[in-house]
Amino acid sequence: MRDLILQCAGVAGIIVALIHGVLGETKVFAKATIQPESLRTLIRLVWQAGTVAWIGGGVLLIAAPSMGSESARHWIVVTIVAVYAFAAAANAWWSRGRGFGWKALGAVVVLAVAGY
Repeated sequence: MRDLILQCAGVAGIIVALIHGVLGETKVFAKATIQPESLRTLIRLVWQAGTVAWIGGGVLLIAAPSMGSESARHWIVVTIVAVYAFAAAANAWWSRGRGFGWKALGAVVVLAVAGY
C-alpha cells in the first residue's frame, strides 16, 4: 500500500508541475512587463526549470518502489519532500496563505511522507 501512496505522490507532483508551467505561461508571463527582453526570457526559463525539476521529482517518486533499495527510497523521498515543502512554504508566504499552489504542493509532501 505504501508503494501505491508513493506513486500517487509522484503522479500528483507531475500534475502540480504541469499546472505550474501552464499557469506561468498563460497568467504570469502573459501579463508581465519585463525589460529588457533577454531578462524576460531568462526569468521564463528559470520559472520552467522549477517545472522540469518537479516533474523529475514526480518521476522519481513513481520509480522509487521498483528500485528494490530502501536506501534509494529513503533519499528520494527525503530529497523530494524537502524540495516540495520549500516550494509550498514559499508559495504560502507569497500568497499569504490564499493561493492554491501551496496546498497542492503540500498534498504531494503529505502523500510522499505517508508512502515512505
